[in-house]
Amino acid sequence: MTIARRTLLAAPALLPALARAQSWPDRPIRMVIAFPAGTVTDTLMRHLAEPLSRELGQPVIIDNRPGGSGVVGTESVARAAPDGFTWCVLSVTNGALNTYLVPRLSYDPLKDFAPIGYVADTAYILAVPASSPARDLRGFIDLAKRQPLTYSYGNASARIASAMLARMAGVEMTAVPYRGGPEALTDVIAGRIDSTFTDFAAVMPQVREGKVRALAVTSPQSFSLAPEIPPVASLLPGYAVSAWFGMGLPAATPAPIVARANAAMNAALADPGFIEKVGRLGYVPRGTTPAEFHAFLRQQIEEMTARAKEAGLEPG
Repeated sequence: MTIARRTLLAAPALLPALARAQSWPDRPIRMVIAFPAGTVTDTLMRHLAEPLSRELGQPVIIDNRPGGSGVVGTESVARAAPDGFTWCVLSVTNGALNTYLVPRLSYDPLKDFAPIGYVADTAYILAVPASSPARDLRGFIDLAKRQPLTYSYGNASARIASAMLARMAGVEMTAVPYRGGPEALTDVIAGRIDSTFTDFAAVMPQVREGKVRALAVTSPQSFSLAPEIPPVASLLPGYAVSAWFGMGLPAATPAPIVARANAAMNAALADPGFIEKVGRLGYVPRGTTPAEFHAFLRQQIEEMTARAKEAGLEPG
């Protein structure tokens, strides 16, 4: 059968999807965030919703559905109608680490989602109470060698960051889980927990007010918005952890709708006002194709699984 004939025979099947794509979106978009309000994921996506709404010509409604380290909200989108109106924020936690850390995970980031694209990334800051005797990272490690210390975490990637630090520094620390990053930081401010890795946007106001002390950043090099905070890698070479964010749709979403969503999101990410606003909060936007984000997801699942195992983390 010739290519031309195959195309003609396939054309009727493509027409409904093309027609839907041409009229899509004709009602509001629901963006599901599988983490609580106030988290790093929530903060970024609320800033993205405005320029994205302009590009799509429809309101983008944020729907926080926390629970189970991101499993509850993520699974709800994986099982949603593939009509392009339910989006899922995929992060290092629910998009990569959960495949290793959550036994019998109820969704597959690679098979259950049609990737829209990459959104942005940021670094974590190691924060300790203002009353901590640790004045810098070396002092913190020395303190951990002399006495038991605790670290709080509100998501799996922050847990990896602390566990990697402890392993590479040769110290033991006790992990204390929290529902989200804001709650974890609150107890560090109060002095109930010795440390936490948390996002730049959440911790820097507390640093400036003298409520916590920032000891290090997880990016490989100094962070441009806070060059005075040294990277962990300056003391522990090879250390690097980032928090990244992308977007997906239910797997069976028609390709023309995915392409339209990708174009709209990339345009929103390139909006100068958006770049400036989130840049002040520590986020670096970066547009991609759906295929590029899919390849990135696959690579992150492999890399973060290896890191979790190296850090001694076990599923469950």
